[in-house]
Amino acid sequence: MYVLLIALFLFGTESSATMGTGISHTGAQRPTRGRDPGLLYARFNEFTKFDGYFSKYSKRYFGAAFDWRYFKAQAIAESHLKEDARSAAGAVGIMQVMPRTFEEIRQKNPNIRGGLNQPRWNIAAGISYDRQHYLVWSAPRPLADKLKFMFGSYNAGRRNILDAQRLALADGLDENAWSSIETQLPAVTGAHNIETRNYITRIFEIKPVLK
Repeated sequence: MYVLLIALFLFGTESSATMGTGISHTGAQRPTRGRDPGLLYARFNEFTKFDGYFSKYSKRYFGAAFDWRYFKAQAIAESHLKEDARSAAGAVGIMQVMPRTFEEIRQKNPNIRGGLNQPRWNIAAGISYDRQHYLVWSAPRPLADKLKFMFGSYNAGRRNILDAQRLALADGLDENAWSSIETQLPAVTGAHNIETRNYITRIFEIKPVLK
């Protein structure tokens, strides 16, 4: 029965699509559009196999006070917690990390000793990479916006977010507000901007559901 439940949690989910830029290459699905996120995502509360890793590496890279459930929500948006997930672009695992990016992360983090295919180190690498983005967006802004800049960089690539920020500034918008970035992303990433915005929306839908 337990095996059946795990199969339902991992495989009874919406399929992911391929992305083209950044570390993350799974498609962010459309927001729930009126559907109850609690009904859609509550099942992931029963799948706790990786919770210890999310908690451990959230604490290591973001501090004990940071809520590790943001990263579990991100992983659900990325791969539905499928440790064997593979994208057409080559991203691997729970956090959908590209092999080259993983090697760069591991060089900066000697404590990441295992391989990309191992859930523990895949999660550690993804959260470490989140931390790199988080530190870049150091200008004063609400936490929610800072997280959106971080997740947007993970999904679309930091350079694209920086380009959108420059366009926002040129248009007289607040370049430190994520809402301003959203208005400029279509000019930078084309149709892919929809995927990035949906990705962030989905993370923020999932997070409150997680226990």
